[in-house]
Amino acid sequence: MGTNGEAPKETPEEMQARKEREKNELYALDISGVTWESAPGTEQDEERVEIAKLPDGAVAMRSSLEPETVLRYTEAEWTAFVLGARDGEFDLEPSPRNGGMDA
Repeated sequence: MGTNGEAPKETPEEMQARKEREKNELYALDISGVTWESAPGTEQDEERVEIAKLPDGAVAMRSSLEPETVLRYTEAEWTAFVLGARDGEFDLEPSPRNGGMDA
């Protein structure tokens, strides 16, 4: 413990090693029995993103078109993504391809 009762701060190297260890543990999980969820109102035969909740707040994500390809995110990664999406960080510039008008 530090002088003010807090745990000592991680060095960048320690943080990188911890994140790598967490990722390795996450990808070692057997997820064969997880329940995949998709957005309400989507049909089984249409393309959609599916997510599965994993232990410790982690999330797995896949495309219904390629269910064998699964991405896994720690709780911190998933939280950062969800908050970024809510804040519009990933909004596309309007274009004819995504329903917008020509510039």
